[in-house]
Amino acid sequence: MQVFSSIKDLTKNKNTILTLGTFDGIHPGHLKIIDKLVSCSKEKGCRNVVITFHPHPRTVLSGSSSVKMLSTQEEKINLLRKHGVENLLTMNFTKEFASLTAEEFIYGYLINGIGLSEIVLGHDHHFGKGRSGNVELLKMIGAKENFVVTTAEPFLIDGEVVSSTKIRNAISEGDIARSNKLLARNYSFSGVVVSGDKRGRELGFPTANIKLSSQEKLLPASGIYAVRVFVENENHIGLLSIGNRPTFYNEGELVTEVYIYDFNREIYGKEVTVELVERLRGEEKFNSAEELIDQMNKDKENGLKIFNKLNN
Repeated sequence: MQVFSSIKDLTKNKNTILTLGTFDGIHPGHLKIIDKLVSCSKEKGCRNVVITFHPHPRTVLSGSSSVKMLSTQEEKINLLRKHGVENLLTMNFTKEFASLTAEEFIYGYLINGIGLSEIVLGHDHHFGKGRSGNVELLKMIGAKENFVVTTAEPFLIDGEVVSSTKIRNAISEGDIARSNKLLARNYSFSGVVVSGDKRGRELGFPTANIKLSSQEKLLPASGIYAVRVFVENENHIGLLSIGNRPTFYNEGELVTEVYIYDFNREIYGKEVTVELVERLRGEEKFNSAEELIDQMNKDKENGLKIFNKLNN
C-alpha cells in the first residue's frame, strides 16, 4: 500500500474507486465500506484510494480539546493494508479546508484532483461546509460527470449501529466488553517501556511502565484490566493498571503500567503492545500497602481465571 500526505503526490487517474472518512478505529462498519471498495476495484480493474483526515475534524471544528483516537496513523495503515487498500491519502484537516463547500471539494479534489469513476460511502455520510455534501448530491453530480455512487448499509451488532463514538465512549467508561464487541477485536495500544519509581517491585509485583507511542491515543478509564502483552514477538498474559496510585500519592500523575505473569526480563526501551481483554475493577485507595498487596494477589488470581476460561 502506498501512503500519501498530499493530493499533489497522487497521480490523477480517472479509473479510480475511492472512499473517504476519518475511519477512526477501523471498526466493522468501516470494513464493510472498505471491503466493498476493494471488491469493486478488483472487479472493474480500477485502482482504489482511501481518503482520510488528520487531525480529527471534530477537534478542528469544535476548537476545544483534541479528540482522543481509537487508532494511530500506524495502526490505521496496518489495518487498511491488511484489507487490500492500495492507496491511502491522509489530508490535513484545517479550518480553511473545512470551509470548502461540498461542490468545491467534489470538483476540486475528487474529480479534477484524483480522478473518479466510482465513490463508495456509508448511506448517511456527510461532508463539506455545513455538512451539505451527501449521497444525493454525489449522485446528482455523478450523473453529469459520469461517475457511480455506491453505498454501504450500516453494520449492526445486536440491532445497534456500530460507530467510533460509541466505541470511544465505552472505552472511556472502562466498558471493555462493549468496546471489544463493537470493534470485533480487542482494543489495544502501544508504547515504550520506561523507568518508573519501582513501586510495583517493592510490593512484589514488578511492572513495566509504558510511555504511549502517541499522545492522541485513547486510554481506558482508570482501573485494573486483564490484558495480553506483546513484546519482542512474544505473547504474554498480564494485568494492566491505569491510574494515579491514590494509595501512595494524593495528586499523582496518570501512570500506565503492566504486570506480566511469569516474566522477569528487563525490557526498558522495548516497544510493547497491550491488548485489553477484560476489566477487573476500578482504581481504589487502600489504607495501607498491605491491603493493596492483598488486593493485587486477588487481582492476579482473577486474571488467571479469565485467561483459563478463555482457553477452555
